[in-house]
Amino acid sequence: MGLTLVAGVDSSTQSTKVEIRDADSGTLVSSGRAAHPPAKQVREGQSEADPTTWWQALGAALRQALLGADSRDVAAVAVAGQQHGLVALDDRGEVIRPAKLWNDTESAPQAQQLRQALGNEWWAEQVGSVPVASFTITKLVWMAAHEPANFEQIARVLLPHDWLTYRLTGAFATDRGEASGTGYWSPTTGAWTLDLLDDLLALPAGWEHRLPRVHGPCEPAGSIQGPAAALTGLQPGTLVGPGTGDNMAAALGAGLQPGDVALSLGTSGTVYSVTNRPTVDRSGQVAGFADASGRFLPLVCTLNATLVTDLIAGWLGTDHAGLTALALQAAAGAAGTTLLPYLAGERTPDRPDATGVLAGLRTSTTSSDIARAAHEGVVCGLLDGLDALRSAAVDTARGRLLLVGGGSRSEAYRRIIADLSGRPVTVPAGEEQVAAGACIQAAAVLSSVDPAEVAGAWAGAPECIVEPEPVDRDMVRARYAALRDADLSVD
Repeated sequence: MGLTLVAGVDSSTQSTKVEIRDADSGTLVSSGRAAHPPAKQVREGQSEADPTTWWQALGAALRQALLGADSRDVAAVAVAGQQHGLVALDDRGEVIRPAKLWNDTESAPQAQQLRQALGNEWWAEQVGSVPVASFTITKLVWMAAHEPANFEQIARVLLPHDWLTYRLTGAFATDRGEASGTGYWSPTTGAWTLDLLDDLLALPAGWEHRLPRVHGPCEPAGSIQGPAAALTGLQPGTLVGPGTGDNMAAALGAGLQPGDVALSLGTSGTVYSVTNRPTVDRSGQVAGFADASGRFLPLVCTLNATLVTDLIAGWLGTDHAGLTALALQAAAGAAGTTLLPYLAGERTPDRPDATGVLAGLRTSTTSSDIARAAHEGVVCGLLDGLDALRSAAVDTARGRLLLVGGGSRSEAYRRIIADLSGRPVTVPAGEEQVAAGACIQAAAVLSSVDPAEVAGAWAGAPECIVEPEPVDRDMVRARYAALRDADLSVD
């Protein structure tokens, strides 16, 4: 008999990553990865995907990971996924239309209507977050307005990870972390706000049956069924956790504790902390989410992170390593060059139709200055998010500043975040905190232990701690703020 193993899945915007770990120690045993096709973006603001491509990628990534582990030893699995996306199913359990993703901004007018109808204060107090185009509720209202025939077919409303859990188990299940990102579940009461949906959409009776059951942090959603076993290589009957959102899983994977703050650099950027009480931010900048351990996860999201530096690397004819080298050749402040990085619109601040602005260009501007400005623009946007957490009375100064996500591998991001924040930056060991967090949830479900306790038991030494160097960070952030507040982007 081998070790008792658990598997964790990270189904992100761009790919599926899988880790298999020892359920007792958290030691990584094997991993797998499979890419997703690019999101469909025919119309301005559109970002949609066929969920079946996620399912095929999950199967491929799990089968790859199982080349290094015996499936008979895998006792539990959990899925973490990109938040907010709308997966609508008909009464046969079939997907009605491509899923609208978190970064689809076509529902920005509906988000504005929702804010105007009830007011920011009401939304913050009743559901923890003020709706922006990312939230599932705005996508439902969009669908009702633009595709009424599709809307009338809805028998189930799921988020991406919920749908993958359904395909694994046949159960319609979610967790409080994912539910809190819909815009119609309250972290404070722990319940769906069905009256809200009825008032907004004039829903037929029995709508509550269209929503998944919200499971507790240690409660299994079900077990692997036959078709899923055939696709993934896992054994039928393997326990399946409730899963969670990617940010909630990353918080577990990084071992985030109250007082810590995490900066996550993926396609988008997020800044979040763990608290023991729900957060209410009437400005709408801070989303008062729940986490995956029974606590809360106040979070600020920007739409533009590694998306920006990836694009600019291509514009400069280089790759990640080349852009990093260029950025580190330039001094802080990029010789006066400043980038407002709203290349995909923006969520915080709420400017879905905004565009990017590159300012301060001179005949002496170099490619290194532009590379540095690209990184600094992304970082300044995230540090604005950190300021918003503080303004919402979230304790972010007592603990560590952790850097997670794919962008955490970049020496340029590590250095610039440390310098512009003036704080040491802790980079946790391992590259896949979301998949690791899903493993932690699977282990917690298997042993009926608080996921935060498992995370603490698995915690190891960080990969590195980057100390800040003396730079004129106030100057850099002031230039960025002036460009941000001038709002020169074209709507």
